[in-house]
This record gives sequence, C-alpha cells and structure tokens, in this order.
Amino acid sequence: MAGLRTSVFISAVSFLLGLLFTHWIADSLTIWKTPSGQTDVLFWTSATYYSILSRMPSTLPYVYGLVVAVGGGTVLWSLGDGRAGNIMFDGGSAFLYGTAIVVYIYSVLPNFFANFTSLPLPFIHSTPGSQDLPPFPQTLKNPTLELASSHLVCSVALTGVLALQAGRWWAEQADVDDDDDNVQDAGEEDALARTREASPVEVDAEEKKNQ
Repeated sequence: MAGLRTSVFISAVSFLLGLLFTHWIADSLTIWKTPSGQTDVLFWTSATYYSILSRMPSTLPYVYGLVVAVGGGTVLWSLGDGRAGNIMFDGGSAFLYGTAIVVYIYSVLPNFFANFTSLPLPFIHSTPGSQDLPPFPQTLKNPTLELASSHLVCSVALTGVLALQAGRWWAEQADVDDDDDNVQDAGEEDALARTREASPVEVDAEEKKNQ
C-alpha cells in the first residue's frame, strides 16, 4: 500500500510539473531576459499565450484540481503513518507541495484572471515582429513578470518534492540491503551453531588443531 501511495503521489507531482514546464515557452521570453531585452514583441507573445490559455475548455481546471487533490491526499495519508521516514521525507514533500499550491492559488490565479482573461490579441490582426504592433501596456508588464516568477517558484517547489521522494526511496533501499545482510549473517551463525551441536567432537578437534 505504501508503494502504491508513493506511485500515485509521484505521478500527480510529475503531471503538475509537466503543466508548469509547458509555460516555459512564454515565461522564458520575459523573466530570463535583461530589462533591455524585454521588448514589446516578447511581452505581447507571452501575454498572448496566457490569454489563449485563459480560453481553455472549462472542464480542464476541474481535472487539474482533481489531480492536485489526489496528490495532496496521498502525501497526507502517507504522512499520517507516523514512521520516521515518512515524517522526514513526506513531511518535507507536504510542505513544498503545499507551498506550490498556496503560491498558485494566491498569486498565479488572481493575476491570471485579473489581467489576461479579457486581454485583446494583437497577433490576430498583426504579424509577430511587425512595426504595427501596439505598445505593450506598462501596467501589464509587472503582472506578466510576476506570473512567470510564480510559475518558477511552483516548478522549483515540485522539483524539490521529487528530490525528497527520490531520497526516501534511496534511504529505504539502503535499509533493505542492511536487513538482507543481517539475515545472511544470522543464517551463517545458525548454520555454524547447528554444526557444533551435530558433531561437537569433530569441531573441538578442529579448534585444537587450529590452536
């Protein structure tokens, strides 16, 4: 059951991380540029991506919310076991996972719905890179940069979750290897004890010879 919970949680985190990575095509145009390189064309390209994203089918947000709920439920369920490994690794994972959710709810979504759902799409009437593009609104530059920054924070947090789960797997695998070694040593000691009980004379003679 523990392995199933971990698999479900990692799958949910990987799915959400993949969604955030798709925003890289827009975020990289603004957040990773110097102020002199943040041209109106790049801002319009990024903002247009977000505006198109706001027109997604209404059922998709419910699907994404279900994945978030399943991931959160499984990590809290695993954390509730109270084992040392769960408290350390799953506790850190729950904190980072919760951080990503809080940032998305209180930073990404308000920004997204307030600034990009009704944004006009200049590329419908203009060619990217052409001179007839309207100037990018100054009031929209900071929200565009903040949206990209929030996506980055969420991506880093979820990447940390995967790193913690990988560390948990490594620690548990090391414990399994130690247990196997202990079982093997115990088996050898039992075999030697049975040999002594079966032929004590021969064993004593062998020990005297070795002395």
